[in-house]
Amino acid sequence: MVKSGLNSGPGTGFIGRQPWECRIIPILAFRFTDDHLREMKKLIYSFVALLILSFSFNAKAQSNWELGIRTDFYDFAVDATIPFKAPRIHLAAYFGNYNIVGNDFGLGGYFNWMFRLNNGPENLKFYPGVGPEIFFGANANIGVAGDFGVEYSFEFPLTIAFDWRPRVMFTNNEGFNAANWGFIARFRFGEGVSFVKAH
Repeated sequence: MVKSGLNSGPGTGFIGRQPWECRIIPILAFRFTDDHLREMKKLIYSFVALLILSFSFNAKAQSNWELGIRTDFYDFAVDATIPFKAPRIHLAAYFGNYNIVGNDFGLGGYFNWMFRLNNGPENLKFYPGVGPEIFFGANANIGVAGDFGVEYSFEFPLTIAFDWRPRVMFTNNEGFNAANWGFIARFRFGEGVSFVKAH
């Protein structure tokens, strides 16, 4: 075992860390309190709202907004895509632990690069991607995840997809996790679908 040469008693941020305490590199340790987590959630909610508003002005550049549900039949997430020139912005709000012990809510934001088969169906697309994730609950976990998927857009405003999001978490010794996969169904906004009076 390699010794760090630093104190390792309770509360030092290394061995015997207290609840809410996170570590990115050995010399940078910090401790989350309930107040810190509440403030962080407010900041993240505000950031996501501003991000959505800012990209909405560019939404005509590629395709339409999409909003729906992602699930692995155990946990689920609200899944959304924001059209942009390149890459596409892909957002997720996770509900459930998603194989991270003690967590029950998370946020992810990914950049997707879109591809399709040469001379293949125009509605069938593939995408690799990457982006940050943060989960809250008994612990706060911060990491980076890949986002690899395939999706099909029907002629009516529905997109279905399957994707895989392997992640590396930098806090609370969570490490690498490859079990985050999900089925997605999203509604596409702005395609002229509306309710009319039935006769």
